[in-house]
Amino acid sequence: MRQCIITVGLSLSLLGGVAVAQSAPTASPVPAGQSTPKADSTRINERDRNHTGETAQSQSNAKGDRELLAAVRRSVVKDKSLSTMAHNVKILTNDGVVTLRGPVRSDDEKAKVEALVKQVAGVSSVQNNLDIKTIQ
Repeated sequence: MRQCIITVGLSLSLLGGVAVAQSAPTASPVPAGQSTPKADSTRINERDRNHTGETAQSQSNAKGDRELLAAVRRSVVKDKSLSTMAHNVKILTNDGVVTLRGPVRSDDEKAKVEALVKQVAGVSSVQNNLDIKTIQ
């Protein structure tokens, strides 16, 4: 079944009202006959279950740490040569120490993210815990 959006335009004049209906097809995000895949990040988040590493809950709420976190995130996202995975790595800051966690596509990308972070003013050191995730 095709979904449509119906728009109605009313034109009022001295002689009376006229209603005009037009329909326009909408783009379906999933092709007909296919179901939407369920998002499952279970395998990606396995290491966070053991609570052995830093997580977002351990992020400092101090103003300086929040500002440094924002500057580091801007630096990483600004580099359009990085993959979406690299743009979405977990970044934690605490007194100038930046911890990076999550998957990236290659050793080169891992090194590039670390280099970008080190260039941000206020970063004293980087703990690079990024994982290399190959495309399957």
